[in-house]
Amino acid sequence: MNDLILIILWIILISAVTIIGSLYVRRYQRPDAIIGFYIAFITFSNIAAVKIASFDLGFATFYAPAAVLIFSVTFLMTDIVNEKFGRKETHKMIFIAFIAQVAVAFFSWLVLSFSSAPFWTNQNALSLIIGQVPRIIFASWIAFLISENLDAYIFSIFKKVTKGKHLWARNALSSIPSMAIDSILFVTIAFAGVQPILPLIIGLTLVKWLVGIIDIPFMYLNRWVMYHDQKN
Repeated sequence: MNDLILIILWIILISAVTIIGSLYVRRYQRPDAIIGFYIAFITFSNIAAVKIASFDLGFATFYAPAAVLIFSVTFLMTDIVNEKFGRKETHKMIFIAFIAQVAVAFFSWLVLSFSSAPFWTNQNALSLIIGQVPRIIFASWIAFLISENLDAYIFSIFKKVTKGKHLWARNALSSIPSMAIDSILFVTIAFAGVQPILPLIIGLTLVKWLVGIIDIPFMYLNRWVMYHDQKN
């Protein structure tokens, strides 16, 4: 149970970063800070995805890429931008993050392609960190584009249906299916025939859902921060 408490604490601390972005939004009425954090979270998640971690949730132990706690918060970020600036701005943020991922993949290949100095012996270690196989990179990009854009579409639809009410419902109903689809696509494309698929899909999805549930109060907190002392 101590592991579960630690996991929840990390989710809270990581999710709290979004409040900085909302403070920026309130001050400047622009999503720049949230976009910056969003790109940072996405980029680091792709690097950290090479490690499969063990998550003890108390009732069972699940296995998922180590970056799942960080990547899952990106769904909260898309919902925050969607709530304040609308679906078009959210899709723009997703596209910018995708271009950033392509750039990082190219830069990683470029760095690894140079010959190492004779006294530098860490090429293999560096390759393990940033030299992801094309299959994992492709899986990450496909899952990212589909799941993040789906989240934006579903959130926007429920916002119209509920006429701006029931924030928790559109936050949960957009993130939960999008997270599941992201897990299925990424694990299947990246690890089919190499790693056990079903345990990874289950573990990745359940941990993401845990993040999504804990993030619901943060969605309300971020909206309060963005609209505090404003008429709208």
